Amino acid sequence: MPEHFKALVVILVLATAVFAIAKKPACPSVFTVGDFNRRRYLWIGIVLIAFFAHNYWLYVFFAGALLLRTQAKEPNKLALYFSVLLALPAMPTYVPGLGLVNALFEVTYIRLLALTVLLPAYLHLRRQPGIAPFGQLLADKFIVGYLILSPLLALGHLPVTGILRIGLFYPFVDIFLPYYVASRCLRDPRQFRDALAAFVVAALILSAILVFESQKHWLLYSALETTLGLPTGGQYLARGANLRAPGTAGHAIAAGFVIAVAMGIFLYVGKSIVNPKLRGLVWLVLAAGLLAPVSRGPWVGASAMLLIFIATGRAPVTGFAKLALFGAVALPFLLLTPMGATVIDHLPFIGTVESGNVDARKQLSQIAFQAMMENPFFGRFDFIEHPLIQAFRGTDGLIDLVNTYAVVVLSSGLVGLSMFAGCFIAIAIKIYAGMRGLADRNSERYLLGQALIATLIGILIIIATVSPLAIIPAIHWSIAGVGIGYAHILESEKNSALLQTAHSGTASVKVAS
Repeated sequence: MPEHFKALVVILVLATAVFAIAKKPACPSVFTVGDFNRRRYLWIGIVLIAFFAHNYWLYVFFAGALLLRTQAKEPNKLALYFSVLLALPAMPTYVPGLGLVNALFEVTYIRLLALTVLLPAYLHLRRQPGIAPFGQLLADKFIVGYLILSPLLALGHLPVTGILRIGLFYPFVDIFLPYYVASRCLRDPRQFRDALAAFVVAALILSAILVFESQKHWLLYSALETTLGLPTGGQYLARGANLRAPGTAGHAIAAGFVIAVAMGIFLYVGKSIVNPKLRGLVWLVLAAGLLAPVSRGPWVGASAMLLIFIATGRAPVTGFAKLALFGAVALPFLLLTPMGATVIDHLPFIGTVESGNVDARKQLSQIAFQAMMENPFFGRFDFIEHPLIQAFRGTDGLIDLVNTYAVVVLSSGLVGLSMFAGCFIAIAIKIYAGMRGLADRNSERYLLGQALIATLIGILIIIATVSPLAIIPAIHWSIAGVGIGYAHILESEKNSALLQTAHSGTASVKVAS
């Protein structure tokens, strides 16, 4: 049997097991049975198409057709998007230019999803009454500025086709669509629960795959990319004696990022699982998936999410006391067992495995700052050609700028960085203000705000340790959109309550008269 078919069998077995375990506690408390089945069959269908196509463009055609057909029946487009976002790796290649240009644009699985699921959702939402026009919210304004800046900075560096592709099309598909749909399509707590739980289920499947890859030292999707005619499959990377499993995320640190985000979201979604044993099982699978890529940045980010979630809770002192007690119980295990010793040895700052990476990241920050100061306000579009940046070219010929903020500030200067960071800061402030305005801190709305602000801040920490790989922007812009959608709904409910109170007061005055 060919290797990619062997990998397919493993993937389907792992996914089927996760779907089977997730269905009982999730239906109907989180998903309807119909929604769960539709998304499960779509996930399986897309994977089967990719593994049986043996041609990249056949895979794109049939997967795109299946996505379009399914999204037309889906009431929650963001939940559908999240449910299959991690089903396949990005697998990038260029659409031929048909003799007119060298290539039209780079297509990836994530962009295929955006064009077949998010684009129709955007076209539908923008015509609906009650949907906030884009640009009305403060976070929207930061994104507008960031999107406009991109083509302006490309002027003089790219031909017209390059500006259309890199300055307009990519930002629209990669940034605008995930943010807009996530910020506008969720209208009530059930829809939030539905969409976020769909992401957790997808991450659970990825976790199972990551653990398998790590333990068996076998990248399951490497043969698929070769079979579809792409130039290279996945790269086998190790840290110490451990394989750094990437799964469908494309890179180990991106895989860790995905699982860390899922853990932050599960702080909210997990409350819907009544059975504590099943809830504990989900935590165990996610924790194993977080460890499997052996990526330290996501470990720090996940820890920050937990601390922020506790700090914003209704009883932070009690929460921190419980965490300290758990740490006291777990510490002997970490010190006395081989697995615990391995984890400690990989920790940032105190571990010994590849400890030089921390120093390399510090050096990158310093060099990025030096290069940025030559063009401080708007950066340099072709910053990758700067001699200081070229010094980071590795033996594999690649330049890996493992810091999203460094990439943003080098390419668009302090103006671009202020717009990029300003969007996330504005959203975090809106979330916090909205949840603090809730009288009942035991409510589902407050819990959702806790999880979102913890996850958002954790994301901001993790992206300081990784470049903006394909899956990462899709997720952080989507979560940002969910955050602003949550804050906007709370604000709308508050305004409606004030208006209703004012009307009631006016009516009472008239009756008294």
